[in-house]
Amino acid sequence: MVRSIEITKASVRDRLVVDVEVWMNNPDDFDFSPRASVDGNSLSICNEGDEGARTSIELDNEQMGAAERDRMVELRVKFAVQGMHGVLVHKTTNPRDGPNAKKLAEPRWKTVLPLSL
Repeated sequence: MVRSIEITKASVRDRLVVDVEVWMNNPDDFDFSPRASVDGNSLSICNEGDEGARTSIELDNEQMGAAERDRMVELRVKFAVQGMHGVLVHKTTNPRDGPNAKKLAEPRWKTVLPLSL
């Protein structure tokens, strides 16, 4: 289950884009079904069936115009699990250094949600 949801940024590109950080209870949780709604100038993101995990942000006029025009929001989600690894004692060097380095995998997800006004 979702522990908490936090909106980190909202911007307008082709449509309204919202960056969200989602904290899960444990690494095996896969139950996240986001829903987006607008009430006045406030955009709310919540998990379906879980009213405790809800967050909102005030939209400016440009963001509100894009939301009303498209009636969709692009949601970019970063997942995290609090306390999963404990305290890291022996830190290794950054494995992404060097000309042939590969980018490390990150728990990210991107989707387009219908917006209920």
